[in-house]
Amino acid sequence: MIMDPGQGTAHIIEAAADDQQQSSTGSDALDALKERALHEAERIAEALVFASSEPVAEKLIADKLPEDTPVREVMARLSERYAARGVNLVRVSDAWAFRTAADLGFLIRRDETEAKKLSRAGLEVLSTIAYHQPVTRAEIEDVRGVATSKGTLDVLLETGWVRMRGRRRSPGRPVTYGTTMAFLDHFGLEDLRDLPGMDELKGAGLLSGRVPSNFQPPLPNSGDDFAEDEDPITQLDLEELGLLTPMGEAED
Repeated sequence: MIMDPGQGTAHIIEAAADDQQQSSTGSDALDALKERALHEAERIAEALVFASSEPVAEKLIADKLPEDTPVREVMARLSERYAARGVNLVRVSDAWAFRTAADLGFLIRRDETEAKKLSRAGLEVLSTIAYHQPVTRAEIEDVRGVATSKGTLDVLLETGWVRMRGRRRSPGRPVTYGTTMAFLDHFGLEDLRDLPGMDELKGAGLLSGRVPSNFQPPLPNSGDDFAEDEDPITQLDLEELGLLTPMGEAED
């Protein structure tokens, strides 16, 4: 029996179409499974951040999600979902937190006692640490041109915005200071690189006309890695600084 060439071609085209349809159906099924997995990962991440009063580290979220889950994609999708709501999901350094939308902040009334505002010296020291970290007390004084009292640093440490990072490898091994995640969270910064630049500082009236035209704010170190001339603080250091008792227990 001789097959009509036209009929044979039609069978080939029909078979190819069936294969393409099956392939498309399989691809759609995979896409649906992937979308379902991402949605479930979003729910887990949402629950973790919602249940925490502090920003949740992205690494911790990743550890709670199924293996090989693209945590960055999950958090980006979740953040987008909350972008137009009264509560936003924001990134704080390498962590995530829910925060009231910026345009609705004025509606929030807190019953707690308002914290005392920082003095001018406190603000200057805080900004010096933020832009120059890791920085020692002597280096802070060099930048400001005046002595820095221990009380000013103590107040900043108590706020939780400043921390002792390490000790400089120089005579006397002075303590180095840096900002904390709480600093970023309080001022609505995702990263230290989001600190105001020259134009923003001028626009806010924070720079006087005496500032040289070629002046540029220093670019802060955005990581927690120690500098080449900086060592981590050990338990012995804490005891020496009076932050730990000889038995190793933190002082109140």
